[in-house]
Amino acid sequence: MSKRDFYEVLGVQKGASERDIKKAYKRLAMKYHPDRTKGDKDLEAKFKEITEAYEVLTDENMRARYDQYGHAGVDPQQGGFGGGGGGQGFDDIFGDVFGDIFGGGGRRGGGQSRAQRGADLRYNLDISLEEAVKGKSVEIKVPTWVSCEPCDGTGAKKGTQPKTCPTCHGSGQVQMRQGFFAVQQTCPTCHGKGKIIADPCTSCSGQGRVQKTKTLSVKVPAGVDTGDRIRLAGEGEAGQNGAPAGDLYVQINVREHAIFERDGTNLYCEVPISFSTAALGGEIEVPTLDGKVKLKIPTETQTGRMFRMRGKGVTSVHGGGVGDLICKVVIETPVNLNEEQKELLRQFDQTCEQGKDKHRPKEKGFFDGVKRFFDDLTS
Repeated sequence: MSKRDFYEVLGVQKGASERDIKKAYKRLAMKYHPDRTKGDKDLEAKFKEITEAYEVLTDENMRARYDQYGHAGVDPQQGGFGGGGGGQGFDDIFGDVFGDIFGGGGRRGGGQSRAQRGADLRYNLDISLEEAVKGKSVEIKVPTWVSCEPCDGTGAKKGTQPKTCPTCHGSGQVQMRQGFFAVQQTCPTCHGKGKIIADPCTSCSGQGRVQKTKTLSVKVPAGVDTGDRIRLAGEGEAGQNGAPAGDLYVQINVREHAIFERDGTNLYCEVPISFSTAALGGEIEVPTLDGKVKLKIPTETQTGRMFRMRGKGVTSVHGGGVGDLICKVVIETPVNLNEEQKELLRQFDQTCEQGKDKHRPKEKGFFDGVKRFFDDLTS
């Protein structure tokens, strides 16, 4: 057993609440779990140490003994108090932590066995912006554990049933006594299940589940966005020996669009216009997700001006009104001009020079500001 202080191991104060202890344990266990440490023996020892500390400090009786007597109060070699040692599985531990913090079932114990619910699964689904805005149904393939059909998830050979464990009589726990003290431990015969399988199913080797790739139809509602999740209850991994299945969470990711950029319920796009249209005004066609619409460009429009087209955005799946389409016009400089076109532009520029303060007010304001800046530096 570790000789380090259990509170120090978890990084909490001695008077920490059980909730704080569980939060601290969850953070450390995610970091040091053997599935992540790839066989590093030192880190595996660290995981066992923090698991041992967690099991002691979240058990009211054991914590009281530890606070009074230290490690001797919970050391099975010095009084038979029982204790952890890292034997609890990853899913079991986090079932306890999440269950207590977020309103699920209570901790194991109390003389009752608990079926191990199947793990929740996550599936990343990439969709286009059009699919996100309008919604659609898609089929996905999910490799997972499913309930074994021949034994109907019981783990026992067809025609037989699991039997009540003769050691714990179905409770999944056994009581160990030494002197004045008594503690409950996981039954060594059935490993906490409360039942034993004398004749296991040959299809699943007694697990009650087999690996399979499921094909599921997912209805993507209109208005979803990147980060939204769709929960399919009971479509996660099947639990062992007939335990309930977990859930499947479909994580939405909307791919980048060639024209539009989405921000909440609004859509944004850049629309190039010619120099002559910007100066003289006119009418152009702009794209929307429902087709092309007309946009009137007033005379003397400057590059970067925004035009709002109401109701041409997105209706969020979370409710609220329809967003807008915001079009940013960008004046496109002509390219690949021939000599005649270049000469016409030179002539046009010369006519503007005669009244440039009137024709190009931004240019005049900019250079007037530059002049004042340098005058201030030399004054």
